[in-house]
Parts: sequence; C-alpha cells; structure tokens
Amino acid sequence: MKHAKRALAVALSLALLAWFVAGGQWRALGAALDALPPVALALTALGFALSYALRALRVWDEFHHDAAGRFGVCLRIVLIHNMMVNIVPFRGGEAAFPILLGRHFDTPLGRAVASLFWFRLQDAFVVMALALMVWPALPTALRVVGVIGVVALALALPRWARRKHDWHDGGTWQARLAKVRDAFAESTRHARLGWLWTIANWSVKLAAQAFLLAVVLDSAPGIGAAGALGAELAAILPIQGVAGFGTYEAGAAAALLPHGIALDTGLQAALALHLFVIACSTLAGVLAWLAGALRRADTPPESLTGRDHQ
Repeated sequence: MKHAKRALAVALSLALLAWFVAGGQWRALGAALDALPPVALALTALGFALSYALRALRVWDEFHHDAAGRFGVCLRIVLIHNMMVNIVPFRGGEAAFPILLGRHFDTPLGRAVASLFWFRLQDAFVVMALALMVWPALPTALRVVGVIGVVALALALPRWARRKHDWHDGGTWQARLAKVRDAFAESTRHARLGWLWTIANWSVKLAAQAFLLAVVLDSAPGIGAAGALGAELAAILPIQGVAGFGTYEAGAAAALLPHGIALDTGLQAALALHLFVIACSTLAGVLAWLAGALRRADTPPESLTGRDHQ
C-alpha cells in the first residue's frame, strides 16, 4: 500500500509536469509571474510571515515551560519544519518537527509526535469547517450539521484522550497505544490557546493565498479564496504529489471551476501561487537555519548547554 501511494504521488506530479511542458504552458506561467505587481508579492509575503509567527506562537504556547521564553527558537523550529514539509517528498519533512523539539527542548519523541499529530488534526478541523461554511451549492442544513459535527469531534477527541483508561494493562500493542493516547492527552492539555492560534493562522494564511490568487486571475477576492481553500483541502489528503505538486494545483483548479475559471487557467494560477509559497517557505527556512548557525558560532563554547551543542 505504501509503495502504491508513493507511485500514485509521483504519477500526479509527473502529470502536472507533462501538462506544464505540453502546449507551451510554461510560457503562460512565465507571463503570469512577470505580470504580478511587486506590491502584491510583498503583501502576500508579509501575510505568510505573520502566519509563520502565529504558528510559532502555537508551539511556544504548548511548550512554554520548556521554551522558557525563547520564542525565537520556536520560530526557527516552525520555519525549518515548514520548509522541510514543502520541499521533502512524501511528507518526509514532518520528521523535522519532533527532531528539532528534541534537539532544542529535550522533548521526548512520543510527546513531540503527539503534538504534531494534534497540530495536523487542528489544521484539518479548521479547514474542513471553513470548507463546509463557504462551499458553493451546499444545502444550508448540510452546512450546519457538518460544522456542528466537526466542532463536536474536535472538542471530543481531547476529552476522550484525557479519560482514565486501563490500556496499560493490556497486551504489548495495547500498551503502546496507551502511551500514544497519554502523549496525545498531554499535548492537548498544555496548548492553552491552541485553537486561537490555529484559527488565526489559517485566517491569515488563506487570506494571503486568496489575495495573490485573485491577483493572478484578475478576479474577485471570493474566487481567489475558493481556489486557496481548494488547494489546502487537497493538501490534507492522504496521497500527495512530490512536494505537493499536482494535488495542490488540482485542488485549487477544481474549486475554481464552479466560478467559471477554466481548468487550464486554474492550474496555471495555482502553480504560480504554489511556486511562491515554496519560495517564501524555503527562504524563511534557510534564514532561520543561518540565524541558528550564526548564534552558535558567536556563543562561547563554555556558555553553551548540551542542547545548544546539538
């Protein structure tokens, strides 16, 4: 199954590449990028920067005891993790988060993985709720029931994880699941304002992407928002293209179709947005890594802790 998913992911990315090369699509993409006003690019980049800061606040909020006020370290963790997720195939970049938490805060692996899992669940819940609220031609009753269901599940999961259980007394596999459940419960317990940071982050992130997509398409902001939401919905699917290429563009283009945007046009606009997203995340991640390296180089060895040496 794992190999089949990876083969499908590669096929999706190759399909996008084939479409891009055929019919001179690369010329249309180049023209679209050249036509983007520098002001629009700068505003979008500022929106992404604010989104990164909100994600760092989410990490700092959950690990405030370990971080001990070191918000800059939390920001570096978020920026490097975000870069790795965007450029490493098959979601392999997710491993950077628990590794960096362990390196800087001595966070146990199980605790870090549970925290990442809860982050991603929160992301999925927020995106699904937004999609249900704004998706076109969806009956009102279905919107209401869907949003209530998503909210109820989001609130019920942490409570379920915190309930007393006797899983530790079971077999080997059950005892392992008990440790995962306990780590998940601890993660949800320590994130005091996690939902606030998550909702704020997605509001800013989607607004920035919607703005740039609307500029590329020369359309109304609402159409750009539909495309941005479609792209992010595709990003939470279990099967992803290499570095997201293919699935991201297909999700955005599919969401733009009901608004009268042709498939080719939607794919071009989504690819332009995707390239800018990756460029911003890569630049931010590299700068974060350089800042950490310079800090270690300027710090006398005798003043470094064991974690700083790592």
